[in-house]
Amino acid sequence: MIHLSKEKTKLMVAVHGWSGILLGLLLYAVVLTGTAAVFAEEVGIWSAGHVRTTSAFARPLDSAIRDLAAHTPERFHEGVNLFEMGDHDLGVYFHRDEMAGGRPITRGVYYRIDAEGRLASAQRGTDEEIFGPSNDDALKTFLVDTHVRLHLPNPWGLLLTGILGLAMLVAAISGLLIHRHLLKDIFTLRRSANPVLVDRDRHSVAGTWSLPFAFVLAFTGSFFSFYGTVGVPIVAMAAFGGDVGALNETVYGNPGKADPRPAPVGNLDRIMADATRRAGGVPTFVGIEKFGRADAEITSYHQPAAGDLEPATLLYRGATGQFERVKPAIGTRASAGGSLVGIMAPMHFGNFAGLLSKAVWFALGFAMCYVSLTGFRLWLVRRRGEARSLDWLDRTVTTVAVGLPVALIASAVAFIIAMPEGTAVFWTPAAFVIASAAVIAGAALMRSPAAFERALWLAMAIGMLILPPLRLALGGPGWAAAIDAGQPIIPALDLAFLAAGGWLTWRTKPRRAVTSEPLATLMPAE
Repeated sequence: MIHLSKEKTKLMVAVHGWSGILLGLLLYAVVLTGTAAVFAEEVGIWSAGHVRTTSAFARPLDSAIRDLAAHTPERFHEGVNLFEMGDHDLGVYFHRDEMAGGRPITRGVYYRIDAEGRLASAQRGTDEEIFGPSNDDALKTFLVDTHVRLHLPNPWGLLLTGILGLAMLVAAISGLLIHRHLLKDIFTLRRSANPVLVDRDRHSVAGTWSLPFAFVLAFTGSFFSFYGTVGVPIVAMAAFGGDVGALNETVYGNPGKADPRPAPVGNLDRIMADATRRAGGVPTFVGIEKFGRADAEITSYHQPAAGDLEPATLLYRGATGQFERVKPAIGTRASAGGSLVGIMAPMHFGNFAGLLSKAVWFALGFAMCYVSLTGFRLWLVRRRGEARSLDWLDRTVTTVAVGLPVALIASAVAFIIAMPEGTAVFWTPAAFVIASAAVIAGAALMRSPAAFERALWLAMAIGMLILPPLRLALGGPGWAAAIDAGQPIIPALDLAFLAAGGWLTWRTKPRRAVTSEPLATLMPAE
């Protein structure tokens, strides 16, 4: 039980309400897109019809990398990045570090090798010119980018999401403090009470049970947003004269005596096999420094092993392929700070225990969206009789809360239609903009707020119901073929969309109106 004086309770209520109102809609958008982005990888597999399950790092790649190195200018051998693309293709980026406009960039040659080991494409340029959404992962990239920076230019998008993370911390802490009977409230659900009290109980229960998750999400999200935009420049300016490259080399590099003598790289297939055995899973990314030199270093990055939260990073000697050591996330020696940084990403994205932890993170993210929406409703209902000028805010809440998922579903529909034509990179965000404009126009033109909200729910239901048959009609793999190939996620997401669409269709039936008469029974914290 939390005891606060009457004055402090009123202050916390004001802080809680206005922190949610001022930034709540943007925060809702970040949390909702983050909830969807938890399954971004699975959505990418489902939407693009990827059925391969063998990682590119589990296939032979040594001879292909050597052939590419022989045809790549030696000035780009400073670093080589290996990563998966699309349907388990292998991306290979030979590059060197440069400075452009006072900021570090990389320039080099990017190759894409298909599952059969053939060269699929080659491209020269900087990392900003080469890397971006591709046709088969445009939807996945769109979901992640919407969550990370709301499609605003750097660094403003990251700064905004960082501020929103801090606002979530404020709302969570103030919401905890204003509950006078916390343990009682988290188990109280009066289903037959007035709708306002029902919403109040649901808001309290969902908000309290998801409170630890809110702290974790807000803290880790703010860390990622402010780390590169604020933290790195400040530390670089204070300790390295503004040289970000020197900072990165000190924090993430592999210190050692330089030895520029030519030396062939060790057998990469053996290194990948050894790294997979040691880490308990295939790499997600491999970096090779000083390719073709005696002092070359190979670093492999892995997801957390079973029962662990911290990702594994393994370091090998490049010339011999000999395992050197387990590398901490930051610095050259293991530390509490390095471990804390290492678990930031798994704790934020919920991918530390496979689909199970992702499902838990998705449910908690959905609960936080519900908390935001019911919080808006309660705040507006309390003031419905005080100022009719707030009607615009009520309609805006509906527009964002229900219209945003409608626009996201529209982008998924557009992706499935446009991907076979090779135009998904354009039409995925374009459909989101068009659908958003249509929702805003509906908010302005429809006189009845209730009818407008029902129309949005119905549009969402229709969108979800047409996604699975549309995917199949345009050549996507069927359920039997997907299961035979070891990709049950494809039929699982089809069933999820059909079930959600059916439930939303049922939900669009008329509901009894919410009145403001019994508001006097609400507790002061509300």
